[in-house]
Amino acid sequence: MKILVTGAAGFIGSRCAELLAQRGDEVVGLDNINDYYSPALKCARLKRAGIDVTPDMPMGSHKQSSKWPNYTFLRTDIEDKGAIDLLFGMTKFDKILHLAAQAGVRYSIANPYAYMHSNYIGFLNILECCRNFGVEHLVYASSSSVYGLNSKVPFSEDDVVISPVSLYAASKKSNELMAHAYCKLYGTACTGLRYFTVYGPAGRPDMAPMLFAEAIMQGKPIKVFNHGDMMRDFTYIDDIANGTLMVLDSKPDPARNPNNLPYRIYNIGLGSPVNLMDFIGELENGLGRNAEKILLPMQPGDVSRTWADTTRLETEIGYKPRVTLKEGIREFVKWFNEYHGL
Repeated sequence: MKILVTGAAGFIGSRCAELLAQRGDEVVGLDNINDYYSPALKCARLKRAGIDVTPDMPMGSHKQSSKWPNYTFLRTDIEDKGAIDLLFGMTKFDKILHLAAQAGVRYSIANPYAYMHSNYIGFLNILECCRNFGVEHLVYASSSSVYGLNSKVPFSEDDVVISPVSLYAASKKSNELMAHAYCKLYGTACTGLRYFTVYGPAGRPDMAPMLFAEAIMQGKPIKVFNHGDMMRDFTYIDDIANGTLMVLDSKPDPARNPNNLPYRIYNIGLGSPVNLMDFIGELENGLGRNAEKILLPMQPGDVSRTWADTTRLETEIGYKPRVTLKEGIREFVKWFNEYHGL
């Protein structure tokens, strides 16, 4: 199989690309290595896969993995329609795992145009290439953020999601609608994954686990929003990556989907939310230090709890997360200490 992974220097994308290359697929990883957060961390993820690049790697250049010769990385931007069209014209991809996007809930409040360019225009470019170049199956990243102000828990794929609380959430719901339209118009098989809170080694530095660990090790206070009354469906990265590949391997069956379309949406998470204060406690135990906590009110664009109903994914795909919070925190802390030379 020839598979394109966009966002291949990202947290989830880098792990998925590794697993695909490891099992023998021909993989092209694509990323623009932007500076939303540390490009050095993105390069470190790529290096783990045998792709030794630096943040000044020229746009449009590529690098083959020294670990898996079947894995090639290309630095380019999904917003660049010409570059994306050229790539698809040169390489016949069977499947696409589309994980590139402008991430971050709070960042979308201050930088709305970044989301319009990447999450709308970039996604449209990918959909157009699926249509024009006969891609067999597109799996793309949605988000638990689409549930917005929904008060019913656990969150189900059958819930009505029309109350986003951030532009990021709105962009992800728009991606689901765009994919559905292309599925109906052109028969493009599309599966959207609503990712819940992912943590683990090489995680995003703008998310709570990294923010908390950095502050704790530096002896700085951590900000705990909603006065600690937060629940998150924390899921370890390997469980998420393995589940994502299971979905990629399972093209939607039109016969069992609404309107007989090859279109499906799945929640992917732990299915068992963790209190934020309990998560912090495990992190304190792992790091061997206590955190000074500053309790603050809820932030704009945030929600107090997320909880994935993963029944559909478990029943139809066979997904079952296996890594406990204690095990996941242990692996995260091990990586964190090594990365920072502690």
